[in-house]
Amino acid sequence: MDVRSRNHVMITGREGAPVVMLAHGFGCDQNMWRLVVPALAREFTVVLFDHVGAGRSDLSAWNPRRYATLDGYAEDVVEICTELAVGPVTFVGHSVSSMIGVLAAARRPELFARLVLLTPSPCYLEDGDYHGGFSAADIDELLASLESNYLGWSATMAPVIMGNPDRPELGEELTNSFCRTDPDIARSFARATFLSDNRADLGRVRVPTLVVECSNDAIAPTGVGAFVQASIPGSELVTLTATGHCPQLSAPEATAAAIVAFAGTGR
Repeated sequence: MDVRSRNHVMITGREGAPVVMLAHGFGCDQNMWRLVVPALAREFTVVLFDHVGAGRSDLSAWNPRRYATLDGYAEDVVEICTELAVGPVTFVGHSVSSMIGVLAAARRPELFARLVLLTPSPCYLEDGDYHGGFSAADIDELLASLESNYLGWSATMAPVIMGNPDRPELGEELTNSFCRTDPDIARSFARATFLSDNRADLGRVRVPTLVVECSNDAIAPTGVGAFVQASIPGSELVTLTATGHCPQLSAPEATAAAIVAFAGTGR
């Protein structure tokens, strides 16, 4: 299968410039990056894609076994990089895609120049001194709600994930994005996301890494970013003065500036 069609790969920006690859999170697609792309495109070649099952990807390529864990999505990222032959790339992963990037870079580090982990969470569960934000009962309830009423779950959870109640249009956009996703695929991706535990994988990263967190994030609470930064040798942490889990929409200028500063050729 053609990798570019499978993942609806789009390329924009400066031809021949260093490459920044943008990977969206759960329930989203590459359109979620539209507010940061213009700033990045002035300095970089920008690669966008949709995870299989999202956006304009080839839905016939979705396989419940391949995508039962994040490893299948990480393999897709490796295949895209290999197919484009434009690396090494700066990979920017939002939310769950940050851990997909961690897995891909640990597997094939030569394909990656840098990682930018935007609002990452290596584990959503509370576990002793690690505060992932959700109890086991919370996760069970979340997944049960997804199973029984996906559209209702989307309408309830999207504004929580987005934050910024004073800007309801942001929550509405995320709700609509969730509702465009096939419910069966969304349920599978949700299980792969919220049941994952990639804490042990962080130490395998050997490329320069920037961790970007928001100052107020209900999904990746304060402390998770510091845990990720402490677990990846030599990584850096930036805290945006921003609310919610999707700063590429709620604080696009600050998000773009952080990516540009880290991915710039002067580093």
